[in-house]
Amino acid sequence: MNAINPLAQPDAPDLLECLSIQHARLNAALETTPKHQWRNQYHPDLSPMGWHYTHCHFIEAIWLQERILGNAPRARRDWHDLYFPELSPKWRRGGRLPPAEDLLDWGQACQHRHLDLLRQMPDVRRHPLLANDYLTGFLAQHHAMHLESLEQVRWFARLQRPATLDTRVPNPQPQRPNEWIDFPGGETWIGSEAITAFDNERGTHRVHLGPHAVCAQPVTNAEMLAFIEAGGYQPGPHWDPEATAWLQETGIAAPLGWRCLPDGTRVQTLPDGTRPLDPQAPVVGLSWYEASAYARWRGARLPHEHEWERARQAGALHDTGEVWEWCGNTFHPYPGFRPYPYEEYSSPWFDGQHYVLRGGSAWSDPLLKRPSMRNFFTPDKRHVFAGLRLARDL
Repeated sequence: MNAINPLAQPDAPDLLECLSIQHARLNAALETTPKHQWRNQYHPDLSPMGWHYTHCHFIEAIWLQERILGNAPRARRDWHDLYFPELSPKWRRGGRLPPAEDLLDWGQACQHRHLDLLRQMPDVRRHPLLANDYLTGFLAQHHAMHLESLEQVRWFARLQRPATLDTRVPNPQPQRPNEWIDFPGGETWIGSEAITAFDNERGTHRVHLGPHAVCAQPVTNAEMLAFIEAGGYQPGPHWDPEATAWLQETGIAAPLGWRCLPDGTRVQTLPDGTRPLDPQAPVVGLSWYEASAYARWRGARLPHEHEWERARQAGALHDTGEVWEWCGNTFHPYPGFRPYPYEEYSSPWFDGQHYVLRGGSAWSDPLLKRPSMRNFFTPDKRHVFAGLRLARDL
């Protein structure tokens, strides 16, 4: 293998433009949210839509006004103790938000002020966090992640009320065999030095992988339906003991958003509506437990994130960026890991309880779809627009 690290000097986007795009997306999200929904909490793991909008601007103010310029915190109740997640339980957030009609004006004023600081103020521009616009990219990605969370809230809002069936059938996609792509054993580069990389991606290094194969495409709805019809959601050897306990406790019998109409039609509810199940679309709405059980049922396994990244860098994976893809390993620090820009961004989640997801979803901003991007959740979570891709040893 070439000794030169091929990942060391990636191209960087215009990060100020990226941040401006996220501002516009935040405004559009708030403007299109019905007023009866913006305060509601639709799932215990998700904050109200209005809180996501305000939290994003709060975080900009914390970094730019308080930490870089040293300005005092705002002298008003419900500032730090509402918008710092660790200080504000999700169930309390909706009722403490400012009036809806004030949020958009306040948010847009923040956006103009903060973009001016980032473009023009010398004390901001010379700060080490602004080298190569690092903080600008960090904030843009932070907002992109919250915008995806907002779509998850929309999903549960739609699931909690009767849905009108959209009878439009998706454009039929040609059915392709889900071929296995073989990879020989050997070393491969992992990680990123891009200015947009989070601390958990940094520290490019080589890892050794054994011979393995990865499926070219994610698992489809049709493939998951075969699992359901074969009794796959019943306890069995493809469910490990912890997953079996979860299955029995929850009574889950299909991916999130699936249901069967009285006439036998399978339909799927997603953030933008309910429609007949598209057999060729990647399955979405799975926990790690479900993804692992399906893989075992198929005589396969989930890929290690290093296998996934190698295949992605090689251009061997099709349909990435449609669903987050569960990997078989837990979230862990790379060699030489250093927390940045603050201690708690990644470190608390290196607990052996969070599993890695790769690839991004149809609801992810392109900023979050790079090959090295690492998402992470506990194995019971189903709201993260997640599916899977199969792997196996050779």
